[in-house]
Amino acid sequence: MTTTAMRFFNTAGPINAAMHYHIPPLVRLDLDDLLLLIRQWKYFVLHAPRQTGKTSALLALREQLNASGEFRCVYVNVEVGQTAREDVAAAMRAILSALARAARHALDDSFVANIWRGILDDAGPNDALGETLARWAESDAKPLVLLIDEIDALIGDSLLAVLRQLRAGYPERPRRFPQSVILCGVRDVRDYRIRSAAANAIIAGGSAFNIRAESRRLGDFSCAEVESLLTQHTAETGQVFTDEARRNVWELTQGQPWLVNALAYEACFKNKAGHDRSRAIDADAIQDAREQLILRRETHLDQLTDKLQEERVQRVIEPLLKGADDASSFATDDLRYVRDLGLVAQADPIAIANPIYREVIPRDLTYTTQAGFHHDPAWYVDADGTLQVSKLLAAFQEFFRAHSEHWVERFQYKEAGPQLLLQAFLQRIVNSGGRIEREYGLGRGRTDLLLVWPVGGDRGKTQKVVIECKVLHRGLERTLRAGLAQTRAYMDRCAAAEGHLVLFDRTAGTSWGAKVYRRTETEGGAAVVVWGM
Repeated sequence: MTTTAMRFFNTAGPINAAMHYHIPPLVRLDLDDLLLLIRQWKYFVLHAPRQTGKTSALLALREQLNASGEFRCVYVNVEVGQTAREDVAAAMRAILSALARAARHALDDSFVANIWRGILDDAGPNDALGETLARWAESDAKPLVLLIDEIDALIGDSLLAVLRQLRAGYPERPRRFPQSVILCGVRDVRDYRIRSAAANAIIAGGSAFNIRAESRRLGDFSCAEVESLLTQHTAETGQVFTDEARRNVWELTQGQPWLVNALAYEACFKNKAGHDRSRAIDADAIQDAREQLILRRETHLDQLTDKLQEERVQRVIEPLLKGADDASSFATDDLRYVRDLGLVAQADPIAIANPIYREVIPRDLTYTTQAGFHHDPAWYVDADGTLQVSKLLAAFQEFFRAHSEHWVERFQYKEAGPQLLLQAFLQRIVNSGGRIEREYGLGRGRTDLLLVWPVGGDRGKTQKVVIECKVLHRGLERTLRAGLAQTRAYMDRCAAAEGHLVLFDRTAGTSWGAKVYRRTETEGGAAVVVWGM
């Protein structure tokens, strides 16, 4: 029997408990600790990557504080000031208007609405917020708590104006200024490098807001929280997730909240097969959901990969893509920035945050390159549906010899160009029915690719092929021996019957005649085809 769930997995905007399966937002925060900071009159920062639940947490905190009767608490999103950019007066007008609306909605309080326009006219944009907050705090004996969301959406002098007015009023708290302020954004305010047009200088956020007592990061879901979210769907609809599907959701997302919800929503609500609540959500359904999210370039993924164009992101991601030896060349600020964005895992060793991001990044970097290949996937599929990987790699070898210098130059990430070009070529073919799983990172000295191909479209028969990519380093024989061992180990781990080792020789002055070859080696009782390029 097919039923319709009253609630669903949320992939856009704050949590609505009546509509969404969810982890209670305040459970994800240490509420007692936050209340201690607020009672100690602290100003602090809450930060986390986009779509991890920051706004839901702030709104839940607002409701908790107002329900206690101890505080007046208002949440305001200052993103409305972003389009004003460096026009401080326009930005301040938008922010004060949003603050007045927030006070009216949360507290039924029109005090700010009645005063802010006059204050802006009299005090000007560089003191209007401070004066408004001062008068509002004085108007009631109950202490004021201000939750400011999307603070890092503001730009240049507009951001500086907000930070400095909060800092200027800080000594007057709690009677004549908010007792506590929480700034919320993607990054910690200490990491802001604010370009001030007025001062013609870069201002550090930590300098402009040196009253920050602490910085808290909202983490991803734990494995238990992912289980809880999936179990809510089962409890409400009767539709179960198989054990393997549950493991896959965790392994693919590592608890990233939007990814968890998006995978489950795709499998249970967008995929028509999932509408039959008597049908279990299995591992294939989760893999299909993963592929659909990537192919549609969902907004969350698009926003994330858009950051790949930034130089400070490239300085961290490119060494990961090419398997650099260590992190000694990384600037601390660069690494902290990509971790704040959620691209890189919070804990060492330095690695892409989860397998879905690990898949999305090279695909995004080679998206237009894939479109430029004129190879028909049907050329490489046998009559029985088997993918002819040797034929595919031979075609790539010929293409690489003729065109690699031209094509690699198209990449922003040129140091990882050969690996990216191979992945683009493979993706163009495999998109027609299979998938590629990728492993890469610091200290690996290689990129591991696993081609998973359903033979003849039959999920019951799957072809698995390992392709190991290495750059020639410290001599051919040494690189070859290491590569063969690595390829064989990866074949064993993935239960793949076929293995290939691709060696890119980037040595200056080496002729193509010396670089290009194909030979078969035996490693651990298994044949490995070696491709020189």
